[in-house]
Amino acid sequence: MSAGRPLMLRTEQIREALSAALNVNFIEVTDKSHLHVGHAGARSGMGHFHVRVVASEFQGLSLIKRHRLVYDAVGALMKTDIHALSIDAISPDEQLD
Repeated sequence: MSAGRPLMLRTEQIREALSAALNVNFIEVTDKSHLHVGHAGARSGMGHFHVRVVASEFQGLSLIKRHRLVYDAVGALMKTDIHALSIDAISPDEQLD
């Protein structure tokens, strides 16, 4: 998928990558690119996204290790479609806001 594709397709691609890599109980991918119009990183056509993922793999892991699992799952997209990614990585036993 290239940076020129619609952002809706990118959110689906991110969702699919995370679902394939993790035992996901809940996933939400939000396009935040509109908040970064004019930002130097946005000029490339790559997007800014927020993910909220609840997965059993996060149980007992530090925040850094949780984020690493998410980045590993979307790795290829970080080179082509994602400029910035904010992450809420939550284990099933933790409270969602």
